[in-house]
Amino acid sequence: MRDLFSPEVDEFVVDDAAAYEKCLGYVRALVPSLESRVKLYAERAPVFDAFGIEKDIEKALRRRVWLKSGGYIVIDHTEALVSIDVNTGKYVGKRDFEQTVLKTNLEAVNEVIRQIRLRDLGGIIIIDFIDMEVLEHREQVEKAIKRALAEDKARTNVMPISELGLVEMTRKRVRQDLRALLTQHCPVCRGTGVVKSDETLATEIYRAVQAKAAAEAPPGEGREIVARVHPDVAAYIEREGRADLERLESGLQVKITVQAGSGQSPREEYEIRVR
Repeated sequence: MRDLFSPEVDEFVVDDAAAYEKCLGYVRALVPSLESRVKLYAERAPVFDAFGIEKDIEKALRRRVWLKSGGYIVIDHTEALVSIDVNTGKYVGKRDFEQTVLKTNLEAVNEVIRQIRLRDLGGIIIIDFIDMEVLEHREQVEKAIKRALAEDKARTNVMPISELGLVEMTRKRVRQDLRALLTQHCPVCRGTGVVKSDETLATEIYRAVQAKAAAEAPPGEGREIVARVHPDVAAYIEREGRADLERLESGLQVKITVQAGSGQSPREEYEIRVR
């Protein structure tokens, strides 16, 4: 109530009677003129569903955000900073390319600042606008950024836009950003956003089989090496990797059997054993 409730807020909706009374107490003490804007929500449907908040949260966690013109912005988090990339996407414009770039960048400014505030992004933020050759266009984008940031209560420091279209800024954040608050690292990709391809995993498994054979399955003893792998990888080996597997069997002089696992384990996990 202290940090967020201001005259710019039309309604402050609370779906719990006890919390509602507590909020009223704060408002009467801090900003009594806004008491009428605090509303108690008593409908059966969840309040987040009624106001479309669930969908907004889902959108706020996406990496890519589309602009109305057909362009889009991409938000990436790294250890050192947050990068925001602006792209024209589907928008090709009706006049010359410079005007297309300017229109996309100006539209992106409002959405970028909105996303920064909505997600409560902080620290170092780098915004990569589409390159603008015309100095006047870069100045227009700079002014638009300053206007958009005027409503942000967090302390910000913005550097002038570079010739490459880069804007460096810092923003002080007092709470966790939305991504850190609502998500955790993916157990499969461990937060990298990528996993090894079927081809890479198959090659890795062949090397593991070769190492297992060298250690525990001397040639000519009629032993078998069993590789238990993710079903997707097993299907790839059966289709595209069959010839490589046969060459490996011939070179090692052992039988190699590939078994599909249950699929419950991550794609990159596999087991190699000799029997």
